[in-house]
Amino acid sequence: MKIDSHQHFWEFDPVRDAWITDDMGVIRKDFVPEDLKPILEKNGIDGCVAVQADQSEKETEFLLSLADKNPFIKGVVGWVDLKSDNLNERLSHYKQRSTFKGIRHILQAESNGFMLDPGFIEGVSALHKHDLSYDILTTEEQLSEVSELIKLLPEIRLVIDHISKPDIKNQSFDHWAHCMKEISAHSHVYVKLSGMATEADWKTWTVDDLKPYVDFCLEHFGSQRLMFGSDWPVCLVAASYDRIYQSLLECINELSADEQNLIMGGTASNFYHLT
Repeated sequence: MKIDSHQHFWEFDPVRDAWITDDMGVIRKDFVPEDLKPILEKNGIDGCVAVQADQSEKETEFLLSLADKNPFIKGVVGWVDLKSDNLNERLSHYKQRSTFKGIRHILQAESNGFMLDPGFIEGVSALHKHDLSYDILTTEEQLSEVSELIKLLPEIRLVIDHISKPDIKNQSFDHWAHCMKEISAHSHVYVKLSGMATEADWKTWTVDDLKPYVDFCLEHFGSQRLMFGSDWPVCLVAASYDRIYQSLLECINELSADEQNLIMGGTASNFYHLT
């Protein structure tokens, strides 16, 4: 089963979605399942994982309702307040929905120290008994903190979104690589090969800009811990869905068929327990 492990839906709201700046005008509009389904079919992709883009349970309900109506949405990574006193109640509530697979909090927007706060750690730890995963959204500048975070969460399935956003445009590599190599030693941590084109030069990037990062992830995490994600529709600021998809295929075309199948769907299916 081919799976896009990371994409978003939204009904555009200029206040809530203020992170979509004027230079991202191409995505300042609604994106719904009817827009994505023909793109997935064109590329032979069987399903996707819809990931939260807003810090609210309203967002979680929105994504779950879309999954109820669209079988190609195989999983939802939602949001709940991980520091809430009634966290276990909220997780139990959502766990009744078969497509509810994990949680994400937008850590890249938080100040230093947030992810190591005992209350936050306790909240993420609570995911274990509900068999839920956690998506780590950070920038490369936060990777030292991420390295400490994962040591405190040995029982949780963790995945780093967008390879933790190295500054590909300016060929930033060494700090990112040092931290990611250290993180790779922890077998419960996975990585999404997603969001790379948007960290490169939107107008001039090529596959050659991405390949060193993909190769490094392959060397240290292996195909069994890597998964393709389009980051659609955010990716549209830098490229079409088709180009994002084909670029990753080009980066991994020397791998065996089994390894490619893991990256293009098998790993995501295993990680998120998709059916």
